[in-house]
Amino acid sequence: MDYRIVDMPAFRLAGVVARVPMQFEGENAAIAELARSITPGQRAEMHRLMDMEPRRVINASWNSDTDFQEESGELTHLIGVATTSTEAAEGLDLVEVPALTWAIFSSDGPYPQDMQQTTARVYGEWLAEAPYELDGFRMFSFSDVREDNTAYSEIWMPVRRK
Repeated sequence: MDYRIVDMPAFRLAGVVARVPMQFEGENAAIAELARSITPGQRAEMHRLMDMEPRRVINASWNSDTDFQEESGELTHLIGVATTSTEAAEGLDLVEVPALTWAIFSSDGPYPQDMQQTTARVYGEWLAEAPYELDGFRMFSFSDVREDNTAYSEIWMPVRRK
């Protein structure tokens, strides 16, 4: 499984946030609705704030009712950007993320299936064998979707040595 380890200082996520149903496969209608709710002004503010890696609009998930182990309940989801800024325009939430070590997994294939399968492999295989375990804040990801419905994706998960 392709991955790299990166240490990052504390930062913030700036974006729109909602509680959404946990869904392991396919498009999550509640997340799609959250994406459609983003106004042009919010989008412009996110792009203004985007000042650190991965320098893309990201999807972040945390605070799952089932600790991401079961496809039931809800989780908190953000569509936004990583930023060093301490202020954001009205209508965007700022979420603090502490300094952490991140395992970054890449995938390239049919979207969203390939990214979802990679995430499942991280939980089902990589975490059992790697010298790392999850550390707090759950994950964020981005996908560069192409016209043929394939995408390059990265999944960022905070980890610490076992």
